[in-house]
Amino acid sequence: MVINATPMEIKQRLLDAAARIYACAGYRGATTRRIAQEAGVNELTLFRHFGSKAELLHTAIGSCQADADDFDLPAEPGDAVIELSEWAARRVAEIRRHGALIRTALGEVEEHPDLLRPSEHPMTVSGARLAAYLGRLQHSGAARSEFDPRVAAMMFLSVLFVDAILRDVMPGLFGGDAAHDLDEHVRIFLRGIGVEIQETAKG
Repeated sequence: MVINATPMEIKQRLLDAAARIYACAGYRGATTRRIAQEAGVNELTLFRHFGSKAELLHTAIGSCQADADDFDLPAEPGDAVIELSEWAARRVAEIRRHGALIRTALGEVEEHPDLLRPSEHPMTVSGARLAAYLGRLQHSGAARSEFDPRVAAMMFLSVLFVDAILRDVMPGLFGGDAAHDLDEHVRIFLRGIGVEIQETAKG
């Protein structure tokens, strides 16, 4: 049992335990008893913090990328390649870190749709932030004005998501170096929306 832990520490232990167990055991295998034991608390404590197993798992899945959401894009765009590359790398790293959990959630989303509520999902938050940044690029004249920032943002995020989720389990589909491919994703995308890119000499 957890001794002298604060309510916030207990809540975090429950979220961490839920994420670990759900990633390897799925919804049915991630019982509240098993999660509570893993976290070092009893089931009553679990239900005191989270009203149901579904709510606990939904929160655990949603919070797995919370750290990346702290890294926002600048209010005044500068070098779009550097800014978008840093942001994309952070997003991809977080998705890969929780790849097993995300793949499990995607495999069970039809049976348990509440686990991935679109309006609260980190991808939705990221998409809104990226769309706002692309709008700022348009406003500054650095990008073309005739595309929809929302659609462009989701297109770019989809590329990052597929790379991050599938690269480890289907390496033959990608083949190239992950860092090189991420750089190419950024550059191809920015060229597509009309951002002028200064190419560095390769020697």
